Amino acid sequence: MKDNNKSHINYKEHWNKVYSSNDMTDLGWYEEIPKPSLDFISECGLDKNAVILDVGSGATTLIDSLIQQGYRNIIATDISTIALERSKTRLSKENSAFVKWIVDDITNTQNLENTLIVDLWHDRTVLHFLTEKEQQAGYLATLKQVVKKGGYVIIAVFSLEGAKKCSGLDVVNYDQKMISEFLGNDFELIKYLDHLYINPSGGERPYVYTLFRRESI
Repeated sequence: MKDNNKSHINYKEHWNKVYSSNDMTDLGWYEEIPKPSLDFISECGLDKNAVILDVGSGATTLIDSLIQQGYRNIIATDISTIALERSKTRLSKENSAFVKWIVDDITNTQNLENTLIVDLWHDRTVLHFLTEKEQQAGYLATLKQVVKKGGYVIIAVFSLEGAKKCSGLDVVNYDQKMISEFLGNDFELIKYLDHLYINPSGGERPYVYTLFRRESI
């Protein structure tokens, strides 16, 4: 993995600008229906009261879909205050009550509770933006802190054939083996999917989706 020095970037400002300057449906990662994520979540066979943590939630429609499917214990976290505000505003007051909204940097958390334990960690498009080893280590430390034994991890990122930059930022490309090595031996790869996503402008964006289960012992 490359280790570029991007410490001068203020990521909170960057993503707040992105979400304040663009309509959600114009964003390069927008999905009207996040089918690959929903299919992978279905594979987990979770109880409807399971704790689902959506990392880098942005203004994703995944939250809407999960609520429609009956999930009632969702945590949406993102570094962008504006992104979460837009997502919260989009939902009805009744549906928004099923979501805990947390503004935080997943690589250096300040606002996630130390006692938080989740059944599922879902990340579509966060990990590939973490180009520094320190960021990657912080992300992994948070993941291992909150995902319970026997819990699940879904990570979807640009594949090796995917884009090399997104939203003006460099990215790290992965395949399923690289993500497995990143997570370590405590996580078993259950399933992966090479997925060609077509963004709102018609561009092709190859992704790899991965589903892991944390060892229960």
